[in-house]
Amino acid sequence: MSRTALLVLADGRFPAGGHAHSGGAEAAVRAGRIKDAADLAAFCRGRLHTTGLTSAALAACAALGHDPVELDAAADARTPSPALRAAARRLGRQMMRAARATWPHPVLDALAALFPRGTHQPVVLGTAARAAGLGAEDAAHCVAYETISGPATAAVRLLSLDPFQATAVLAHLAPETDDVAARAAAAARDGVDALPAASAPLLEITAEEHAAWPVRLFAS
Repeated sequence: MSRTALLVLADGRFPAGGHAHSGGAEAAVRAGRIKDAADLAAFCRGRLHTTGLTSAALAACAALGHDPVELDAAADARTPSPALRAAARRLGRQMMRAARATWPHPVLDALAALFPRGTHQPVVLGTAARAAGLGAEDAAHCVAYETISGPATAAVRLLSLDPFQATAVLAHLAPETDDVAARAAAAARDGVDALPAASAPLLEITAEEHAAWPVRLFAS
């Protein structure tokens, strides 16, 4: 296992397309639910313990080598919003391109052949972690962290929020992020049927509204 590989996979500069997505923050800013760093922290905490936990468990399960067809179906079932399912598959396709260029491996080739139009991003990320020699907890940590880092980065752009404040939000959430990653990895070891299905209905609703906006800064 390479800690450097973990850093590369978790790096916001990894060319997997995440910079174009706000994780629901753009819609929350417009609705007035995120106005400052305190609001951002509350938003990120809620996202971490719902969609973050669910996505981290999917990634951990993929890193363990569970059936990707079952994982894709599990991800679909846990994502009621068509807009979010489409976004997850777009991100999955971009993650696949980046991962195959970075860590060429038969497991990535097989997943790409199985889902030529793309599967959910956490499934690809978990498979990429496996190709890089990383484990289930590593994959879960990557997803849990990006669950909060995406909205934090977007808030800096959307609100001209002080980047020091946004980074402090991530640091303050670090213990909870570690806990979510550990819970996700533990669930993954029990198989696909044991994966959490924590939901965030408001994120699903606002994702559908956001997708219909004629002008927006972020893709989701």
